[in-house]
Amino acid sequence: MDYFRKMCGCGRDNCRPGLLGLLPKPDVSETLWSFIGALCGIGVVAWLCDRVASPGDGFVLIGSFGASAVLAYGAPGAPFSQPRNLLGGHVLSALVGVFVARNLGVPGLAGMSGAEAQVLSTAWLAPAVAVAAAIALMHLTDTLHPPGGATALIAVTGSPQIQALGYKYAVVPVAAGAAALLVVALLVNNIPRGRRYPRHWW
Repeated sequence: MDYFRKMCGCGRDNCRPGLLGLLPKPDVSETLWSFIGALCGIGVVAWLCDRVASPGDGFVLIGSFGASAVLAYGAPGAPFSQPRNLLGGHVLSALVGVFVARNLGVPGLAGMSGAEAQVLSTAWLAPAVAVAAAIALMHLTDTLHPPGGATALIAVTGSPQIQALGYKYAVVPVAAGAAALLVVALLVNNIPRGRRYPRHWW
């Protein structure tokens, strides 16, 4: 009975703070700085993809960066938003995703060189294994960053352009994009008096 009771929640006033705690409702200033940070952070990464990167270097805008922007600019004090988590979570998850994709025979990354039946029989499993393994590795290394799960998933299910990168995916676009988001977070989050980023580096 207690198992099902837990699914009802405990209400905002009665819950003990969890990993993120119960975030207070932000004021107008906090909302504005979150908006500015996300606009600048995603804007910089998108600009790098569009204007600086050449078509063959793999610098593409991946969806998990949007989720990282929510944390880095919308909740800069949260444990999952800190630099170790932002960088480590993305890079480790990317490596896990590529490893799983290559070893479970997903068509876009490993090609169809093996038995086609084997490829088809494991293609459904690779996304689940990639995300689960990424979460486990982030837990073990104290780099838990929720968008990392999406980074691992993209390595398995992403476009042929992403899958063709192989392990380079962990460097460009993942590490490079996460580093750009981090630099913007450092610059923007420390402008207002009431904000401080990061809480810790390591």
